[in-house]
Amino acid sequence: MTVDLHRALGPLRKVHTMAMKRRTFVSGLAIGLAASGLAACSGDDDWGGGSGGGGGEPVNLDDKRVAAMDDYGPGTTFVATEPLEIDMLYRDHPGYPYKEDWLFLTTTQERNNVTFAMTQAPLSDYDQRRSLLVGAGDAPSVIPVTYPGQESQYVSSGVILPVSDYLDLLPNFQQKVADWGLEAEIDSLRQEDGKFYLLPGLLESARPDYTVALRMDVLEELGLEEPTTWDEFREVLQAIKDDRGSSYVFSDRWQGEALLQLAAPAFGTSAGWGLSASFWDSEAGEFIFPGASEEYRQLVEYFAGLVADGLMDPESFTQDDDAAHQKLGQESSYAITTNFQEIEVSRTTLDTTLGEGEYQLLKIRQPSGPAGDLFGGRRLQSGVMLSSSIADLDTFVAIMQWIDWNYYSDEGLEFAKWGVEGETFTRAEDGTRELAENVNWLNLNGDAPDDLRVEYGMMNGVFLLEHGSSDDLVRTLVPEEEVAWQERMADKELLDPPPAAPMNESEQEQAGLYQTALTDFVKQNTLAFITGQRDLSEWDSYVQELEGQNMTTYIDLVNGAYQRFQENNG
Repeated sequence: MTVDLHRALGPLRKVHTMAMKRRTFVSGLAIGLAASGLAACSGDDDWGGGSGGGGGEPVNLDDKRVAAMDDYGPGTTFVATEPLEIDMLYRDHPGYPYKEDWLFLTTTQERNNVTFAMTQAPLSDYDQRRSLLVGAGDAPSVIPVTYPGQESQYVSSGVILPVSDYLDLLPNFQQKVADWGLEAEIDSLRQEDGKFYLLPGLLESARPDYTVALRMDVLEELGLEEPTTWDEFREVLQAIKDDRGSSYVFSDRWQGEALLQLAAPAFGTSAGWGLSASFWDSEAGEFIFPGASEEYRQLVEYFAGLVADGLMDPESFTQDDDAAHQKLGQESSYAITTNFQEIEVSRTTLDTTLGEGEYQLLKIRQPSGPAGDLFGGRRLQSGVMLSSSIADLDTFVAIMQWIDWNYYSDEGLEFAKWGVEGETFTRAEDGTRELAENVNWLNLNGDAPDDLRVEYGMMNGVFLLEHGSSDDLVRTLVPEEEVAWQERMADKELLDPPPAAPMNESEQEQAGLYQTALTDFVKQNTLAFITGQRDLSEWDSYVQELEGQNMTTYIDLVNGAYQRFQENNG
């Protein structure tokens, strides 16, 4: 699934929010991360470097300072001391095609003395184009829109830079990691040599998005409260079914992938889009295979029960999104999984069938479950990978300073999101921002003619990592309703990253083969169990079948890598 980081849109306000609570309960490695052998370093205060020589020795910077500032630091606007050109791989999005006269580019040239030599790749082909260029050693110096885990396949070849060797050139990055307590998340990027090779987008707080939307007008009519647990959610569905006599009350979209992902942490496992091939069992002190765990069985049993009792449409796990919306609009269902952008799609459907103002569809707070009031999420987002050849440039330090300013400074982040004060936005005395009268952002500003992305190049995933990193920026250019929902989610307990389990190259290759077969098998049988095609009495047989798919061999690889890393880096 390709994800554009910039979803959007509604009225503005300045918000002060609570940071997500953290919990010493460790989530499973994401599928891509486990196969790639990502690792976490265990509590070393000097988290920038790493042991081992896989990334080579850092270069001497004495002759790499052309165009660099001598006094650059947090709070300093980066201005190249002479014209600086940066070669970059550019992901060209069809929603806002590249324009050489974008305000982002002209302002960057005028203010920062920086221009770009772009190698363009279309969104539809970006991942493949990046892989070809990087694998061949022909990629530009700066490679944005790279998600954690995607860099790992290139580490052994030496074609990408171990950025952890050069953190002293990135003062804003270092400051945000320290201020926001992101060391553990950053450590999750480490490779077997103890170094990391990606500069990720940073979030001050994890940003939940997906949950279930319910027809709250129906709940109010029946005297029901918003459900706070998955058991209460079931009771609400049953009450609606008893009253309305619907064939099913809940007919879902995304083939259940988003639903299972958001529910899994509350059951103490991973599933759906977030299904992992290994999951840290903090009590046992080892990784387990989640798809064979008792917690996963409980999750599957819960949703299988909804289907068996006629509360959830079994077609939820096979139908396309249009069918789910049609059933919602026809009131043959009253609940659907959503996020803050897609809920508007559901409302458009209901406007057509029921009429505007004749219903109330709202996102509920993600329910808690047997494992607690837990939320699964990461505070690292799409980031920047650098070609190792960048360290040969005499402008290396200057390029690193621009990267640090643009992607990690408060000034650079605001510029990449909002644009130029007085031109694309205004600022009130209390600090809140408003789009200029002529500027629009996905219908935020009525019929204003100039789109913030299309006409100005702002809110562009190439230049802005996530929505702006800080809570202040992330929660602007989103609806008031969504801000309120985020605040309601803020006291959920956020799962911590898993401990280190970095694999060497041969282990990665072997584990990747096992993992693909295992996760495919789990997904197939999850569908069969939930929809009743396979009876849950066959669970033990299913676990034995996983053994035949090399489950134990795979988990032994992960635990071996974990133990080795602890011995070498503990």
